[in-house]
Amino acid sequence: MREEATRGTAGRNEHIRSFVRRQGRVSNAQRRYYDEMMAKVGVPYRAAAIDFDRLFGRRAPRVLEIGFGMGETSALIAGRHPENDYLGVEVHTPGVGSLCKLIAENELQNLRIVQHDALEVLREMIAPGSLAGVHIFFPDPWPKKRHHKRRLLQPPFVALLASRLQVGGYVHCATDWEEYAQQMLAVLSAEPQLENAAADFAPRPPDRPSTRFEQRGQRLGHGVRDLIFLRRSAARGTPDSDA
Repeated sequence: MREEATRGTAGRNEHIRSFVRRQGRVSNAQRRYYDEMMAKVGVPYRAAAIDFDRLFGRRAPRVLEIGFGMGETSALIAGRHPENDYLGVEVHTPGVGSLCKLIAENELQNLRIVQHDALEVLREMIAPGSLAGVHIFFPDPWPKKRHHKRRLLQPPFVALLASRLQVGGYVHCATDWEEYAQQMLAVLSAEPQLENAAADFAPRPPDRPSTRFEQRGQRLGHGVRDLIFLRRSAARGTPDSDA
């Protein structure tokens, strides 16, 4: 993910986005599948809660993935778990086109895409207590200290995220940037709606496929850290707006 300071939607406070809208190269295949598939699997942004039962035509556990990149992990997880429904959020067209291609090639029926800012999707389109899980894998670490405010995992965002989880629902984060991992651990641990499923960092779950970011980090000698937090049964405060 990339991020820049911009205004939010009308009537909302400004927020610092977790991405920069950039014009990445879109391959012919990505464009073709984007044009063909988004009418089938795309969910247009609007300020109203998604009716998941209607969207997927069934009732099942729902998992949100924020910033799916090129979509390889998203497609693998959805294929391995047909019992769950998945909603991926990404802003960059090459990645959206890539995931559209994977959905078509693997005939995935349980994966949909929103191409929009994740905070606004979470705030406006996801009802409180509606998610079984959230995946945030290898968000941009924004390593320079002056850019730390641009990181996605900040206290207001985590509070909003937690409010969208059902009791017992999980948030699973992973990063190969040690200092960001420590910040994630501190921010998630401080959120009263959540509790750590491990003593500190979690063992790498076998269900999380290895990503290109993870492989690159390992080549550079970076350790990968997973964090898994659960929604408490009795939380102190459940904010639902203005991260």
